[in-house]
Amino acid sequence: MKAFAALYAALDASTASSAKQSALAAYLRQAPAADAAWAVYFLAGGKPRQIVPTARLRQRAREAADLPEWLFDECYEAVGDLAETIALLLPAPQQSVARSLAEWMAELLPLRGLPSEESDARLRQQWSELAPEERLVYFKLITGNLRVGVSRLQATQALAQLSGVDAKRIAHRLMGYTQIGRLPGADDYAALIAPVDEAADASTLETSGQPYPFFLAHPWSGALDAMPAALGPPQDWQIEWKWDGIRAQVVRRAGAVWIWSRGEDLVTDRFPELAQAALALPEGTVLDGEIVVWRESAAPGAAAEGDIAAGLRPFAQLQRRIGRKTLGAKLLREVPVVLIAYDLLEAGGTDLRGQPQHARRARLEAMLAGAALHPALRLSPLLSGADWPALAAQREASRALGTEGFMLKHRDAPYGVGRTQVQLVPRRGAAPGTLRGAWWKWKIDPMSVDAVLIYAQRGHGRRASLYTDYTFAVWSAPEGDAERTLVPFAKAYSGLTDAEIAQVDAIVRKTTRESFGPVRSVQATQVFELGFEGIARSPRHKSGIAVRFPRMLRWRKDKPVAEADTLQTLAALLPGGGA
Repeated sequence: MKAFAALYAALDASTASSAKQSALAAYLRQAPAADAAWAVYFLAGGKPRQIVPTARLRQRAREAADLPEWLFDECYEAVGDLAETIALLLPAPQQSVARSLAEWMAELLPLRGLPSEESDARLRQQWSELAPEERLVYFKLITGNLRVGVSRLQATQALAQLSGVDAKRIAHRLMGYTQIGRLPGADDYAALIAPVDEAADASTLETSGQPYPFFLAHPWSGALDAMPAALGPPQDWQIEWKWDGIRAQVVRRAGAVWIWSRGEDLVTDRFPELAQAALALPEGTVLDGEIVVWRESAAPGAAAEGDIAAGLRPFAQLQRRIGRKTLGAKLLREVPVVLIAYDLLEAGGTDLRGQPQHARRARLEAMLAGAALHPALRLSPLLSGADWPALAAQREASRALGTEGFMLKHRDAPYGVGRTQVQLVPRRGAAPGTLRGAWWKWKIDPMSVDAVLIYAQRGHGRRASLYTDYTFAVWSAPEGDAERTLVPFAKAYSGLTDAEIAQVDAIVRKTTRESFGPVRSVQATQVFELGFEGIARSPRHKSGIAVRFPRMLRWRKDKPVAEADTLQTLAALLPGGGA
């Protein structure tokens, strides 16, 4: 654990990607395989299920530190991180015991299934055996909050540097490595860095449900008039709607079906109708696409605009499927899903990712044209326009259809890994070249309203001393209504510069009305323009409305609080205009 704690400290202290990668590679070079297996698991995004309930962990730590609740809470507010707070407050260890990371995980994981009294006794014993420099990582592991700014790509590159295996192959081997419920061991790590054996890799792939690394799009934020020079003519691009659902790969191999989300969660059991539908696919098939809620009455096949408007349902309905532990027949009827497929990564057991986009699309169309295929498997329709302004005009229909804009995919591009650069395949005599953005997401502008800041909460980590997390409200009625009040509807913490955060923090402290633990109620004096990607009705919210991905677009210092928007303004943005 000591070596992993030192790695964590080095990663947390560095902002340079090269330094992080070097520190990770140096650790992996000397770590035992069992420790390296866990380190890669955590740094690539893996999180075991919660080991000890947070409330009980706080209580036991407060008792061990012999602090009253109010003082512990004050310390937590000042530090901003529960794991760090506990690590700092606990009394010095009686005698530290040297254990490796894998040995500590073997001690920690069984705590989840023990009676609370026995679990608490073991916690106290472990605390007394941990060296001070190891405690922070220990509590990070317990709370599931081990984040040090290392991307999955950096972990992949460090493994490639160590093993001499191509980073793309390492990325593929990592798929499924952090799956929930799966715990890594020395053999798993050895398989990650093993020398290339094409025959063995192909054999493993044929009999497993392992997906491919997802290829990701760069956001297009340039002006419309810049697109011809930057992207060339629209005819060089495969243009599709950007669907608002769950990105997924459907793997059909060895007589079975696996469905993987982009976050590498195995979600086959969440979508049983898709698993059943995929059995109609040929063996050795991997589709890339989007899972969306679609009305059963909509016609199957590639959807035209009218079919999309009739069939596609908001993402909020899909969340009903995601959040349930069990799926009853009623929910399956009320929230039917389909896979809108837009890429073919494997056919007949052959990896197609190196083929150009237009070739993969042609094979995908031929596969999904089969009459025997299930209607829950649909083809993402292609769009066309004479020029970029014509396409921009078509894109304006996105919000009415329930899509997020366009996806632009270069016709000559292979399927890459993450947001890496890709090498173009020569076509029609063109010279090969590297294209940074082989896939672009050309999204519509976010919906927005002007809202009033009414609550503020301190941030976490380095922002623990600043009020950075805000709750915003809109008016319940238009100006002139004597009964109108401010109704909270969204929380946001991103979008401001450090200088603006410091200014807002000072205002929060000067205008505080009441304090509720770490939260302050403030006088309604500040207006912000909030942007969000989606909106839906929600009986769980006081406003009756929920928004997706809210963030601050700008600080409206020019706008009086009385002129902020209303619930009626929000309702007008709902699909169907609030009807």
